[in-house]
Amino acid sequence: MEMKMADGKTIILRLEIDTQFAQFGLAATAIENAKGDIVAIDVIQTDRNKSIRDLTVKITGPDVEERLTAALEAVPGIRLLHTSDRTFLLHLGGKITIQPKTPIQNRDDLSRVYTPDVARVCQAIHKDPSKAHTLTIKRNTVAVVSDGSAVLGLGNIGPHAAMPVMEGKAMLFKQFADVDAFPICLDTQNTEEVIAAVKHLAPAFGGINLEDIAAPRCFEIESRLRKELDIPVFHDDQHGTAVVLYAGLLNALKLTGRTLSEARIVVCGIGAAGTACTKMLLAGGAKYVVGVDRPGILCCDDQYDNSMWQWYGENTNPTGLRGGLKEALEGADVFIGVSAGGLLTREHVMSMTKDPIVFAMANPEPEIRPELIEDIVGVFATGRSDYPNQINNVLCFPGIFRGALDSRAPVINEAMKLAAAEAIASVIGEDELNRMYIIPSVFNTKVVEEVRRRVILAAQQSGVSRRQLRE
Repeated sequence: MEMKMADGKTIILRLEIDTQFAQFGLAATAIENAKGDIVAIDVIQTDRNKSIRDLTVKITGPDVEERLTAALEAVPGIRLLHTSDRTFLLHLGGKITIQPKTPIQNRDDLSRVYTPDVARVCQAIHKDPSKAHTLTIKRNTVAVVSDGSAVLGLGNIGPHAAMPVMEGKAMLFKQFADVDAFPICLDTQNTEEVIAAVKHLAPAFGGINLEDIAAPRCFEIESRLRKELDIPVFHDDQHGTAVVLYAGLLNALKLTGRTLSEARIVVCGIGAAGTACTKMLLAGGAKYVVGVDRPGILCCDDQYDNSMWQWYGENTNPTGLRGGLKEALEGADVFIGVSAGGLLTREHVMSMTKDPIVFAMANPEPEIRPELIEDIVGVFATGRSDYPNQINNVLCFPGIFRGALDSRAPVINEAMKLAAAEAIASVIGEDELNRMYIIPSVFNTKVVEEVRRRVILAAQQSGVSRRQLRE
């Protein structure tokens, strides 16, 4: 998620003008001199001594807002109260709300939804706790839980600042899959405290979506919660990325005439996402995967303080390859980047096989820009929305939770994740598949329903479904 200001945007400046010392014309001149273009003026409040106005100003360039602020603050009698734009206005008061499914219009309604009649429902659940899935919001509610320690593109910004991201995630759950999701940002980054908090919250929810929790704590938190809860726990930064990557790779391999079992794959960045992607590739049948991180190529002969690196070295790199990214990529078919911008060069890609597959998914800046290698690459994908083939988790988590909730599965297992990936890939027909279109749009209405259908089937076939659905 890129948080920097984009070029060519509109902002709203709220000014308080002390009319004894300044006139509006001074503010307009200051804005013009700072290269701002006033497109609308709204008078908010005025009296004999002051005037408050909202100025809608079009700006172009990354530093214009700072110049505008400095120019206005330098004018005596003019005070800049605040600056906003369409994004900030959209977030006023938060982005989600809760509404009752049934209106309470009389005493009879009140008695049935609350007291005294609600007691009969409570007693039924007390006798049979599984009825909570049918008689409460648990059947359709997911908690989006974060500690704000690894917010994409922003890092460790804490629970308060992470809330807008989690609210947005809840909106996506609702719009794409009609799942009621609620953002919960915990004011702790202690592993045991996070685990305890989620366990205490779990009775109200049918699933837990862990979000933006830093590695390596995220592994321990997810692993423990999966074992200790009887509802699905899904760390989207790991598994959502892995599912969508795998879907895109299936189509990229098909398009370039390769198979997963024969492809030589290099993964750069062995954190939460890189490890989860690799586990999914191995589960899908990949035989040759090499991981590269700060120590270079990870190998089973070396010992690492990082437990994920240790696992990686012991379960990948079957030929014991040594070196760094350069050596790993020589003769490789696929590059998967979940690391940092600018790490990959044209020379690296030229050393790979003909028509290589490059998934440069670092955000906001990919490992290499597509325009630098578009003439030599077979298929290119990023995590950005302004390039073709965006590897976007929105393709995964709404449908996979919809299927898990509908089947009442206590887990989201590997079979369900593989099914979700294959479902996403299948949405693109062979007549549509091309190097610029290997993954469907997040707005493709077929995605959620196909993911849901296949996830339910996988849950039934793998024996974790607790509800038999007739499709």
